[in-house]
Amino acid sequence: MYKRQIIALAWANSSFYESYHYIWHEFKVGYTWGEVKLFGSLHHWINDGLMALFFFVIGLEIKREIMGGELSSIKKATLPIAAAIGGMVVPAVIYVVATIKYPEILNGWGVPMATDIAFALGLLALLGKRVHINLKIFLTALAIADDLGAILVIAVFYTESINYYELLSGAFFIGVLTIANFAGVRRTLFYGIVGFLGVWMAFLFSGVHATIAGILIALTIPAKTKISESEYYNKLTEYLSKFYKEKRTEDSLLTQKQAHLMSKIDKLNDQVQTPLQKLEHALHPFVVYFILPVFALSNAGVHVEGSVVEMILHPCLLYTSDAADE
Repeated sequence: MYKRQIIALAWANSSFYESYHYIWHEFKVGYTWGEVKLFGSLHHWINDGLMALFFFVIGLEIKREIMGGELSSIKKATLPIAAAIGGMVVPAVIYVVATIKYPEILNGWGVPMATDIAFALGLLALLGKRVHINLKIFLTALAIADDLGAILVIAVFYTESINYYELLSGAFFIGVLTIANFAGVRRTLFYGIVGFLGVWMAFLFSGVHATIAGILIALTIPAKTKISESEYYNKLTEYLSKFYKEKRTEDSLLTQKQAHLMSKIDKLNDQVQTPLQKLEHALHPFVVYFILPVFALSNAGVHVEGSVVEMILHPCLLYTSDAADE
């Protein structure tokens, strides 16, 4: 991912800057469906669409940690949450103190608050087994708590106008997903359709950053198994025993009874897995190898203009003409 950031910076500060700006900020894509018009730049869809999926996976991690990880009790959650609050408040205060004489950039106090989860965990991944597992768990919990706080800051302080009707619509669909969870609905396709067409679309039109929808949808995903581990073990042992005792055919094909037993084992495997963990496992490669690199490439292209010395001495460091326009 960091190679993409370097590429983006080099691209944005080369003679091909116009092409970088056009591709990510000027090129519009979308569709019209009746009165619903969804058009935006690639940069917009990456930040409000793909990153909503990224935060959906983060939301799954949050729920997993709450259910049985580093956030599962007040005692366990206190330290990473306190560290996350400190990691948000202190940088914001430093920013405000440094820019108090510059009202035009004072509103950027929220920028230094967020912890780069991918960067922090990426550094630990480079160190491999030399880093104690408890440190990885603590940093993951801290980064998750910090990121959730940063999302709330975006929602409360960086939303220009809010459409409360759309927010109520989103809340209604969140309620539908929550009721479905308690009713035992485990089809991930159901949560995907209702989550996308209901919650995400409502947040997209509400004025609140659509990535928050990803977190909220994730919290409604079922996190309990349909059968217990002991029940799974007993049934699996029974099926494997019957499979082994079945008379083998001369060719490589399974007998009809063996094929039937394999279907039962597949169903059993599905029942012992939680939809939450299945989704997290399935989406993780897509997030790591596609969403994060594309996000880095489209967002890291800071176009630096003017004197580098003046920028270094400026309280906000890289206060570019692009940032001023925004």
